[in-house]
Amino acid sequence: MRIAVASDHAGYDLKPRLIESLRAWNHEVADLGCHTPDPVDFPDLARLVADAIVRGEADRGLLVCGTGVGASIAANKIAGVRAALCHDVHSAHQAVEHDDANVLCLGAQIVGPWLAVDLLRAYFEAEFQDEAPFRRRLAKIAALERAKSADRSQQSQG
Repeated sequence: MRIAVASDHAGYDLKPRLIESLRAWNHEVADLGCHTPDPVDFPDLARLVADAIVRGEADRGLLVCGTGVGASIAANKIAGVRAALCHDVHSAHQAVEHDDANVLCLGAQIVGPWLAVDLLRAYFEAEFQDEAPFRRRLAKIAALERAKSADRSQQSQG
């Protein structure tokens, strides 16, 4: 699987361990930053990961910030991205199985390295359960995205 990975400065120390695990499991990893512990804004990195997914350069993404909340909020602003903030194994695999989440967000200040690796394994081994209820819900999410886009278009014209 091709995975786009990024962290802000709060996730900087955890990110290398996660990349190492992903590569050990034979995933192709693109490290999109940050590459120093200097402060950086998580929305910029969320955009890099989201864009890689939308362009088809990555199958899934991983974002790590302090709590995971900010990265999740930012990534979910991009149409086509379904970012899931997960701090437990059940949510990590169910986010994929039921919601077809394509970005996992983790909080480096919330989960330790061992749990983070367990979360990665649960998330990246999970597969979407292509069943009618889950497809129906994804279609509704896509409709919400289209409606938001149409609203913006009308506002810019009016």
